[in-house]
Amino acid sequence: MIGIQNKDKLKTIDFKSPVTWIATWGGCGFIKPAPGTWGTLGGLPFGIALMYLGGAYALLIGLAIIIPLGLWASKHFEIMARDKDSGMIVIDEVAGLWIALIPALLTPWSVFLAFLLFRIADVVKPYPVSWIDKKMQGAISIMGDDLMAGIYAAIVLIGINYVGLGG
Repeated sequence: MIGIQNKDKLKTIDFKSPVTWIATWGGCGFIKPAPGTWGTLGGLPFGIALMYLGGAYALLIGLAIIIPLGLWASKHFEIMARDKDSGMIVIDEVAGLWIALIPALLTPWSVFLAFLLFRIADVVKPYPVSWIDKKMQGAISIMGDDLMAGIYAAIVLIGINYVGLGG
């Protein structure tokens, strides 16, 4: 059943702080189960809009903005929530998805594949995604494993496009 995160976890969060809304991507991180999937879904319309407006270049510009913003918000949200690598932080999923969308075509199938491949890489955590997740600390770990998962998804999507199955 879809619901909101545990109320006890929400007690330390300042809902007036921009950190909260950036880190949780407008509140997507508060939805359970699977806040990472909800965060990815929340980032999808923005990624599609960037693709439509300027393709890979617009996604790269968006990433140049969202990655430092995500590092900043993740660091401060983790302190505020008193929760190491809080599942409520989903801006990292948005950044990872946007990386996965870079080689995607502007078709429903290709966008779906980018989404699916990113979610698989994020959940399965193939090396070095798992290494970044376990060995790094703080905002670098929070953002880094999803950025790497996005790179994996993009590489696989490039291969799928190359053999003609991505369009």
